[in-house]
Amino acid sequence: MNKVASFNVDHTRLQRGVYVSRKDYLDSGEVITTFDIRMKLPNREPAVSQGALHSIEHLAATFLRSHSEWGDKILYWGPMGCCTGNYLLVKGDHESSDILALMRDTFEYIANYEGEIPGANAHNCGNYMLNNLPMAKWEARKFLVEVLNNISDENINYPS
Repeated sequence: MNKVASFNVDHTRLQRGVYVSRKDYLDSGEVITTFDIRMKLPNREPAVSQGALHSIEHLAATFLRSHSEWGDKILYWGPMGCCTGNYLLVKGDHESSDILALMRDTFEYIANYEGEIPGANAHNCGNYMLNNLPMAKWEARKFLVEVLNNISDENINYPS
């Protein structure tokens, strides 16, 4: 059985950042780019709490799918099982640098969000009570200030 591509990344050296995880080439010629939006140092700092990650998911997905330039290219935003970040799937052949401004805007939106979390109710969500907006805002601000606003090569290229 083949090893999943993301299991080949050296998580002991991986930094927080925005990485191209993989590119899938469809028979139609279209490319789907999967991004690794890594908010935490794997195995070296506490993961994002499930409630905060769930709130980030709702807010980021809403923001991204409503974005005037990128909205029609966004296929998926969702949390990693390890709770150290999220995956973003986008139509097209993209590099990390292509979405850095979009990620800054997304995490700024989350960090400054006020009000009810979109879709966080029994009718729209399978576990609506598992949300933590204050921690989602805190995590988003931390990632924005410490990583996205100070991006370097080690934050956009997987360690070799």
